[in-house]
Amino acid sequence: MDFDIAANHGHVPVLRDRVTELLAPAVEAMGDKAVLVDGTLGAGGHTEHFLRTFPHVKVVGVDRDPVSLGEARERLAPFGSRFVGVQVRFDGIGEAIASEQDAGGVFDTARQNGIAGALFDLGVSSMQLDQPERGFAYRVDAPLDMRMDPTQGITAADVLNTYSHGDLARILKNYGDERFAGKIASAVLKERDKEPFVSSERLVELLYATIPAATRRTGGHPAKRTFQALRIEVNKELEALENVIPIITEALAVGGRAVFMSYQSLEDRIVKLAFTELTASKTPPGLPMDLPGTAPRFATVTRGAEKATEAEIEENQRAAPVRVRALEKLPDPEEKRS
Repeated sequence: MDFDIAANHGHVPVLRDRVTELLAPAVEAMGDKAVLVDGTLGAGGHTEHFLRTFPHVKVVGVDRDPVSLGEARERLAPFGSRFVGVQVRFDGIGEAIASEQDAGGVFDTARQNGIAGALFDLGVSSMQLDQPERGFAYRVDAPLDMRMDPTQGITAADVLNTYSHGDLARILKNYGDERFAGKIASAVLKERDKEPFVSSERLVELLYATIPAATRRTGGHPAKRTFQALRIEVNKELEALENVIPIITEALAVGGRAVFMSYQSLEDRIVKLAFTELTASKTPPGLPMDLPGTAPRFATVTRGAEKATEAEIEENQRAAPVRVRALEKLPDPEEKRS
C-alpha cells in the first residue's frame, strides 16, 4: 500500500483499495449526491481514503467508542463538512440518518437520495487492540473491560464474575469455538469464589492451567478464543450485525452497495445467510418468471467471500482471516412497469 503507516495513526486499513473498488460504481453513479456510511469508523483509515479518492463524496462515520470517534474527527477535520461522525452502535445508523442534522447537509442528502454505499469492517479495531488499558489484548495485563463504548454496558469482568456455568460455557463454545468451554467455565466459577476477576493476567493464567498442554502447543495463544468470546458477548456484536443488515440495505439507493468484512466464521455466516435471503426470488420454484413483488431486490457483487491476497497479507497481517462480501440494490421491477 502506498501510504505511510505512521501518518495513518498506526493503522493499516484492511483491503483499502479493494473495498474502494467495490463501492466506486455506486459513488460515481450518484455524483455529488453520494453519501457513504463507514459503519465501523475506528481510526478513520478507510474513510480518509474514500474522501481523498472521491472528491465529491460525503461520509457518515459511525463508532460507539468515544475515544476512537474523537481521534477520527480530529484526523478528518481537514475535510470539513464532507465528514460527520456519529457516536452510536452501528445498528443505530438508521435512526441517525432519519433524525440527525448537520451543517453540511450530509444527513439531508442521505434522506432525500438514499445511501450510495456502506462499509462494515467488523470485529475489534486495531486502535482498540493497541490500547492495552482497554483489556482487549491478552498479551498484557489490563483491566477486564473490553467494552467498545467504555461508558455503558457490562464488562468482561462482570461476565466472568456473574454468569452461570451454563451461560459461560455457552458463550465460550458458541462465540469462541472453545473445545474446553465447560472445563474453563468450571475453573472460572471455582476461582471467582476465592476472589472476583479484575485483570486479564489472572484469566490468562487460569486458561494456561486449564487447557491441556498438548492443545496449548497448537492453534495459537490459548487465551485467543476466550477473549474473542468475551468481547463478542460484552459488545453484543453478533446481535448488532444481525440488526444492521436489513437497516442498511433498506437505506441504500438503487445501485447502492453494502460491503461487509468479517474476521471469524460466526460473522461471515450471518452475512452469508442474510445475503442469500436478500438476493433470492420469492417466486415458487418452477415458474418461468418472477411473480409481481417476488423478484429479488439485491444482487451479490462478490463471488462468495473474497479473501486477501498473499501480497496483502504480507503487507498487513490483520488481513489474513478477512472475508469480504458485497451486494447491490436493484431497481424495483414494479416501478419499471408503472
